[in-house]
Amino acid sequence: MKLVTAIIKPFKLDDVREAISDIGIDGLTVTEVKGFGRQKGHTELYRGAEYQVDFLPKVKLEIAVQEDQVDRLVEAIVGAAKTGKIGDGKVFVYDLEHAVRIRTGETDSEAI
Repeated sequence: MKLVTAIIKPFKLDDVREAISDIGIDGLTVTEVKGFGRQKGHTELYRGAEYQVDFLPKVKLEIAVQEDQVDRLVEAIVGAAKTGKIGDGKVFVYDLEHAVRIRTGETDSEAI
């Protein structure tokens, strides 16, 4: 099992969710986060004063899948989230050692 974590631009969430659903993956966890990478934030103007915004709003997706679904999932996320501009985000893939569905007690592959 693998845990795929993606950090994307918030306005791409619906596109990514739809792309994930289209390949048959039903569940995901979404968290609103802030951060920066090479983009390094940006400057905004508020009531005539200019100020630096270091942390940009992003959306973090976490999806637990079987190992044979990882490549299709990553391709779907990248394809749907890509704008070609700086700050599109990143995708990380981690080993997932154990999972339990709380309601039924199912474990590992049956739980995801």
